[in-house]
Amino acid sequence: MTKIFIILIVAAMIESVGVAYLAGGIKEVGSVREISAVEIARVVKTAATNAKVLLGLGLEAVFFGCLLYMLSLRDVSFVWPLTSLGFIFTTVAAQFILHETVSATRWVGILLIAVGAGLTGYSEAAKSQPPASAPGPNAQSTPFRPQ
Repeated sequence: MTKIFIILIVAAMIESVGVAYLAGGIKEVGSVREISAVEIARVVKTAATNAKVLLGLGLEAVFFGCLLYMLSLRDVSFVWPLTSLGFIFTTVAAQFILHETVSATRWVGILLIAVGAGLTGYSEAAKSQPPASAPGPNAQSTPFRPQ
């Protein structure tokens, strides 16, 4: 279980930096000014040659590989909610890489997401613990023997 958490945290950090670089690169590329084939081709060509966009896409690809690995080990209902921890890392990356200002209200929302992710992790840990039941006064201790 520790292995999956380490992979998850590293993957979330990689994804967060990737998202920040992708957003920064797309802002440099600029938006589509009109809906036409020529304009869309211009934006795609500019984005495909932007170093920040390419770095962001590469980091997102690494995250996706980590996600596939984690999903091969655990249930999607466990892994996917925990990827929401990336919201924390992405917000921090946006502050330091993109110099965004994050309001206190937004931080509270992000912390609520983290609490939900923590509950998901706790539920998985609790699921793997054997039930604590004390033997009764008349219980005999016989080993289980499969037939």
